[in-house]
Formats: sequence, structure tokens, C-alpha cells
Amino acid sequence: MTEAVIRKKAGMASVKDMPVLQDGPPPGGFAPVRFARRIPNKGPSAMAIFLAAFGAFLVGMYQVGKGNKIRRCDSYAYTFLYLFG
Repeated sequence: MTEAVIRKKAGMASVKDMPVLQDGPPPGGFAPVRFARRIPNKGPSAMAIFLAAFGAFLVGMYQVGKGNKIRRCDSYAYTFLYLFG
């Protein structure tokens, strides 16, 4: 069914017959938008970050070396038991 039949009135002949209603800004305008990036100037320096990363690397390599020693000793023990046990 068409709108004209439902409302029992003649439908609009054209879009041009509609009243013009356009949105606009509120009186006084919109509030300003804060878009500037606020990056603080504080924080660790590049050298501090580098030293922390290098320290973490050294600790990790120390633990890998410790694990290698333990694995090597276990390997020697298993070899000894295999040959002489």
C-alpha cells in the first residue's frame, strides 16, 4: 500500500514541495576541540632504556649459560653410566 492510501490524503508530488530544514551550529558556535598531543617531557633517557635492556639481556644469557652447564654435566653423567654402569 502506498502512503497516500494509508493516510487517506494525497501524497507529496515532489521532494521540492517539502519544507527546507537544515541543521546548523548552536548559538555561539561549538566548543573548541582539543586535538593537540600532550606528550610529557619526563621519563627515562635513551641511555637508561638501553642499559636496562642490555642488563636484561645479560641476565638472560647468564641463565642460559647456567642451564647449558647443568645439561652438559647431566650428559657426562649419562655417558659415564652408559659406558661403565
